[in-house]
Amino acid sequence: MRANSRVPSSAQNGIHSHLATLLDRHAASPFRKPYADYNRRAFAASIERYERVVHSAPLILDSCCGVGESSIALANAFPDHYVIGVDQSASRLNRNVIGTNGASGTIQLPPNLDLVRADLVDYWRLLHDAGIHPERHYLLYPNPWPKIGHLSRRWHGHPVFPTLLELGGVLECRSNWRIYIEEFCFAVERLTRHSARCQTYAPDEALTPFERKYLDSGHALFRTVVQLA
Repeated sequence: MRANSRVPSSAQNGIHSHLATLLDRHAASPFRKPYADYNRRAFAASIERYERVVHSAPLILDSCCGVGESSIALANAFPDHYVIGVDQSASRLNRNVIGTNGASGTIQLPPNLDLVRADLVDYWRLLHDAGIHPERHYLLYPNPWPKIGHLSRRWHGHPVFPTLLELGGVLECRSNWRIYIEEFCFAVERLTRHSARCQTYAPDEALTPFERKYLDSGHALFRTVVQLA
């Protein structure tokens, strides 16, 4: 059955006119928001599990992983890597999966995967503070916040974005709203001088439930893949 998901609608028809100013402000003023205790605990526990299981394995970070479908697919696609999927919603993380201890659920997690409930604004900064750099980092279909007044709610408009970029690795972002990826590329290039290009994308298999819904709805998909230092 064909889905009927809508493409994000916005009065904005190109890169936001205030994005450059916002990026320069964030680059000049480090983000100093205090860490929440629950994020500190979640981060410490996840890194302890990572070091205990496969400390020498390269790390893949799946940010905004939702129900974890993409994290499972990445763990299976990269068996010699360790994947950490992070989402702030416990209900999403627990919806369809079970842990390696056999708790109730429907899908067994691969041994090289950990799903973590945490706020990414803190989790990214804690990774940075700890000197931990993922080899690959995925941002798959983040909320586009398409209203003109919502620029600062998009990840590239958030003051944590410079820290996200400093994590390095191969950074991939996907969206069904071209402007989001065009802005993301603009932000990457302005803050890092690394080349970033928006490209249309047609996956062989959907990596997330959103990607599947957008494909079934006939949406065009866009992504950028950037090799950061």
